[in-house]
Amino acid sequence: MACWRPDTSARRPALRSSPTLPPLDSLRAFLAVARRGGFGKAGEELLISQSTVSHHIRKLEEMLGRPLFHRHAKSVSLTADGARLLEAAERGFALIEAAAAEIRRPETAGPLRVSLLPSFAANWLIARLGRFRDAPGGAEVQLDPTLDLAGIDEGEADLAIRYGARPEGRGVRLLFAEALCPAAAPGYAGPAIREPRDVLAHPLLDSRGSRDWRIWFEAQGLDLAEGRFFQLKDYNLVLEAMASGQGIGMARMRLIGEQIAAGRVRPCLAGAVSTEEAAHWLILPGSGARHPAAAAFADWILAETAGQRG
Repeated sequence: MACWRPDTSARRPALRSSPTLPPLDSLRAFLAVARRGGFGKAGEELLISQSTVSHHIRKLEEMLGRPLFHRHAKSVSLTADGARLLEAAERGFALIEAAAAEIRRPETAGPLRVSLLPSFAANWLIARLGRFRDAPGGAEVQLDPTLDLAGIDEGEADLAIRYGARPEGRGVRLLFAEALCPAAAPGYAGPAIREPRDVLAHPLLDSRGSRDWRIWFEAQGLDLAEGRFFQLKDYNLVLEAMASGQGIGMARMRLIGEQIAAGRVRPCLAGAVSTEEAAHWLILPGSGARHPAAAAFADWILAETAGQRG
């Protein structure tokens, strides 16, 4: 004969709540309200009722002792304390998502895919890449030299290296700022260049999308409209045109230091313009999946470029 036993499944003891850490469900509701600008819209996103969303927000506000939202007739907006919590919550959830993605990633993640400009690959990275493969945590690297911007957060590459002004986003690290100076082949024939204005008498070689000459002209107080510019597709072509005596190019002296040391090109003037408006940047994913070797590569290349950031 079967004995009746009470159903205790609904009365399992709850986990002890933290006196300082807000409940994660309430934080998710808070993020949804902040993104959508209202309790009703947040409920639609989370598939819960508006009253449940209100309950979570009230619980957070009671725990923190501060209002997180200004209530308006048909919407809400963050208070200063709410904005502070939003920034911290977004960072925290992004870190959790990234760690979970790394844990889920198979051991055989394949080579680390790095999107970068052809000029950075040819003139700086390839000569040093063996040191990363041989370093602790190193891995095989697949370079994707391209002039197009890869979508890092969309998974088109694991890391990117870009040139110019600082890109937008949190996962951006400065590798080094350039030192810009006009340069030409040692045997280049043309009017003498003794001061900055003298470059105006020469054909000026430039690459697509570059602001190098504009930055240098502005630093010298010259009018860009006075220059005779010849546009080439990328900086490697500019370098080859300089080395073959086709005109004056803007030397990125920290990128092509070995070319200068070998005597292929040489600066036309003393001194250089250095600015983070013309710099090389490492870009990591803002959140989501990361390659297991991405952090090791970032640490390695930042160490390699430390001397050029000084």
